[in-house]
Formats: sequence, C-alpha cells, structure tokens
Amino acid sequence: MVITVIGLGLIGGSAAIDLRKRGFSDKILGVDNDKINASGALSIGLVDEICALEDGVGRADLIIVAVPADSAVTLLPKVLDLAEGKVVTDVCSTKGRICEISKYHKNRRCYVASHPMAGTEFSGPWAAMSGLFDGKSAILCDTEESDIKAVAKVKRMYETLNMRIIYMNSTNHDVHAAYISHISHISSFALALTVLEKERNEKHIFDLASGGFDSTVRLAKSSPDMWVPIFHQNKDNVVTVLDTYIEKLQKFRSLIKDDEGDKVRDLIKESNRIKAVLKH
Repeated sequence: MVITVIGLGLIGGSAAIDLRKRGFSDKILGVDNDKINASGALSIGLVDEICALEDGVGRADLIIVAVPADSAVTLLPKVLDLAEGKVVTDVCSTKGRICEISKYHKNRRCYVASHPMAGTEFSGPWAAMSGLFDGKSAILCDTEESDIKAVAKVKRMYETLNMRIIYMNSTNHDVHAAYISHISHISSFALALTVLEKERNEKHIFDLASGGFDSTVRLAKSSPDMWVPIFHQNKDNVVTVLDTYIEKLQKFRSLIKDDEGDKVRDLIKESNRIKAVLKH
C-alpha cells in the first residue's frame, strides 16, 4: 500500500505515523506547498519522500487530503482529475461544501468524504503524534455516492487507527459538528479575549490560572488558518448554535445579577445531565 498525504500537519502527519507503524502502508509520500513543513516532515520521518501533486497522486493507492477546509474545496477536484482507479479521502471538519463540489465529478466514486474527530491545539508536522486517533470517532459521509471498495479501504484505514466508524450524511454532519466541536472553539476564543482584555497583568493570569481555566481556554491556541474557513463553510449552523449559546449565557447573567441563586442552581443541575451522556 502506497499512501500519499497532501498536507503534512497535525492530522496528516499523525495518520502517517500510525499507518506506517501498524503495517497499513509500505510507503508514504508527502505533498505540501509549504517548503518548511515539507522539509520538516521528511527530516523527522513522517514521510519517505516529498513529491509534486501529480507524482504523488499517480503513484499512490490511497490519497489523504489533509489541508484546511478552504484549500480542500479547491484542491479536491484537481486530485480527483488525476485519481481514476485510486481511492481519495479528506479529513476536513466540514463536509457539506466539499461533498457539494465533488458530487458531479467524473471520478466521484473513488472519493470517500471523512472526518476523523481528533486533534489538538497545535499545528504543523512537529505536532504530529502517535495515538492521536485511538478511541475517537471517524465520520464517513455520503457513502452511497462512493464505490463500495473505496469505502471499505477508507474504513480499514480508520480501523487501523483504532477509530470508531460512524456513517452520516454531510448535512447532518455539519449540524452536529457545529454543536459538538465548532462552538467549543468559539467559546475558548471568546474566553481568551475576555481574560486578555480585562486582566492586563499577564503575571496574574499565569499565577492564578488553574486546571479549569487552562483546559477551557486550551483551544484558543488553535490556528486561525484552520478555523476561519471552517466557520465560513459552516456559518449557518455555527450562527444558529451561537444564538442558542448566547441565550444561555444571558440567562445565567440575568439570574446571577438578580441574585436568583435557586434558579442558577437549577440551571447547573440541568447541565449536569451531560454526565450521563459523557460517561467516559
């Protein structure tokens, strides 16, 4: 199995590490327009070789498109132009737009839309790590549009990464991703901005920030190059979620301002129901 990874950052690099280590791939080729990322990925052994897009697609059995969402919608059709007889997948956090632009491509059947629900706040090839995907969910979208053998190969790839496979249509995926993933990042960005604006003494932030703050604001370290395109492509769902989130914040604000302790307690107890869902 020869795999070409296009985009040698956290997700593409982490996949390369474990697909090699676990025997799924014999050779991994890398494609990246950023020469520093390409050189870094080669020097630390994420890939065996750096090559041009045409060469990488032509020599591969499986192509993984692991670039930001805005780049992916431009790049995927070019990859599909070259990919007849290959299997192509992507790892974008939004699926509606990329499935829409690929729907009528002549080689659509070789493409499997996917989203591995894993990541950290770090980026670039140096952030890649073994075990990133273990125990997480991999979403395969609109698989009825894909060749059954292509779906089977991508499914086997994610199983090699120890991921749980979930099937979903691309529209539902983007709705759920807005609630589960995208709002978490916006909350973290907003909290970081709030603290940085109100707490001018950085030493106090460092000294007083405990585990709760640290874990909540961790996502604010995430790359804008990744998240701005996600918010743009999924803006309708993100705005809907934000409206609901702001409504809940306003409710807390109003009750706290009016010293309605019992009602605040009721809200917190209601939110505690999430424990039954997230038992792990």
